Amino acid sequence: MKVDYHMPCSDEVSIPQDIGRHTILYELGRGSMGVVFLGWDPYIERLVAIKIPRTSKWISGKSTDNYMRNFFREARSAGMLAHPNIVSIYEADMFKGFCYLAMEHVNGPTLKEFCKEGNLLRVDKVIDIIFQACRALDYAHNKGVVHWDIKPSNIMLDVGGAVKITDFGISRTAHEALRTDIDRGLDSNITGTFSYMSPQHLTSEGKVDPRSDVFSLGCVLYELLTGVKPFSGDNPYTILFKIGHEEPVSILDIRPELPSVLERIVNKTLAKGLDQRYQSCMDFAYDLGVAARHLKIARKETQTEEKIDYICNLAFFQDFNREQVKQILPACTVLRVPKGEVVVTEGEIDDSLYIILSGRVEVLKNGTKINVIDRGECFGEMAYLSGQPRTATLKASPDCVLMKISATLMDRVSKSVQLLFMKSFATTLVGRIAKNNDLIMSLINKN
Repeated sequence: MKVDYHMPCSDEVSIPQDIGRHTILYELGRGSMGVVFLGWDPYIERLVAIKIPRTSKWISGKSTDNYMRNFFREARSAGMLAHPNIVSIYEADMFKGFCYLAMEHVNGPTLKEFCKEGNLLRVDKVIDIIFQACRALDYAHNKGVVHWDIKPSNIMLDVGGAVKITDFGISRTAHEALRTDIDRGLDSNITGTFSYMSPQHLTSEGKVDPRSDVFSLGCVLYELLTGVKPFSGDNPYTILFKIGHEEPVSILDIRPELPSVLERIVNKTLAKGLDQRYQSCMDFAYDLGVAARHLKIARKETQTEEKIDYICNLAFFQDFNREQVKQILPACTVLRVPKGEVVVTEGEIDDSLYIILSGRVEVLKNGTKINVIDRGECFGEMAYLSGQPRTATLKASPDCVLMKISATLMDRVSKSVQLLFMKSFATTLVGRIAKNNDLIMSLINKN
């Protein structure tokens, strides 16, 4: 495939006919943080998207070295994500002094196209899109990767209607660059991104939290349903103030015909406080699934397959394949527990083990909080293993989604799966013991 011209990338870089082994065909699009070209990989004979991040003219010397280190560190993070709803990264490299990414080419529009009045999608399609995005983000969060820049232009639809989230990995670096630009007063090209930032982007810039992605995806859901942004303004400062201090207009005020259940879901995604928001994208997706069933929207996947997807994403089940997870489903129940509700009570007899799918639980002994157990961990192990009475009371804080596993029903599962389960169980307990030991040592050292 021959190309007899080249196109400029930006003010900083002029793009030749070839980048690495890839032949450049034409520009697909550009934004404040870079430009994307359509390329051809002659070795594998496939189309690829070539992204060149735009570097600031203020980056020089040691800053350049930091920029490159960040680029490749984040590219590695993106490269380890293998999910059908996440754009695959094929290659990250240098070419004539600038960095580039070669990634999966998605032949379809971004969600930005469907955020305008007159071009809105059906409600059932919107629910399906956000549901798919939740699955992808929950998978990434379980891998330790937070997107940090979710917005309509970073979510694509392929020709079959499948969601493809892009810009994983470099988005955290992009966010920091945006903050630098704002400090220098260069905000003319970046207003759109700020409309999707969570309050924690502003107050806890150094702390990357998956619940920030929940907020940003909630902004996308709001815009897909109404055609307007939940937080808008003439400049970034106005937008950031609204995000931190004002509630958006109800979606029902804009479109009264929308189901009220969607208003409750949107409001929870856009809660200012982390504990009032959905604690994970899985939690978000759980309510979307309930809404879809309530609205009698037919989903492509069965409930069982969806549940298997979520379970497979958990660190506890990382060594299980789908068939092995399917075997343990009859022994499991997924529970939604509101904030403050007691899950188990000290002294009661039960043989169930709980795994926290979303949220966290407080451990209380004689009414005093002695510990907190986070997402991905388990509790109730003594009762599960020996049938002894519960030694503490545990309550949800904040809302939780829990997997309850019955020891009696697990006895009916194949021995090989039971062994795999106990191995993961033991690994989780060892990790908790190590964390508790660190806590004890820190308390001793303080005294």
